[in-house]
Amino acid sequence: MKLVLNVIWLILSGLWMAIGYVVAGIICCILIVTIPFGIASFRIAGYALWPFGRTTVERRDAGAGSVIGNVVWVVFAGWWLALGHIVTGALQCVTIIGIPFGIANFKMIPISLLPLGREIVPTDQPFAGRY
Repeated sequence: MKLVLNVIWLILSGLWMAIGYVVAGIICCILIVTIPFGIASFRIAGYALWPFGRTTVERRDAGAGSVIGNVVWVVFAGWWLALGHIVTGALQCVTIIGIPFGIANFKMIPISLLPLGREIVPTDQPFAGRY
């Protein structure tokens, strides 16, 4: 079932959202100082392509650097990526078949706003990042 959902997701919104994350990652990698943001953006692009069967958890070793980085991320890239998830999710929720995909888009808003200090793990081990 995860495979079917992921393939439909890829066609309906995953590809476009992943392209947005890749563009943000390329822009962030242009400057040396923002390379960690680019790496986080590329990591989330993979998650945006194939989200079903995976989830995000907080990393225990994330500290003040992640908080400061997340503030910078929200200002420069996070808000428009979150806006893309909101618009795409709302459009998908118009149809009954699209509701699960709209909900998946809404669930991706927190990681699009605050990507640093989070880890993407398979859903069969949802607490893998906490050990």
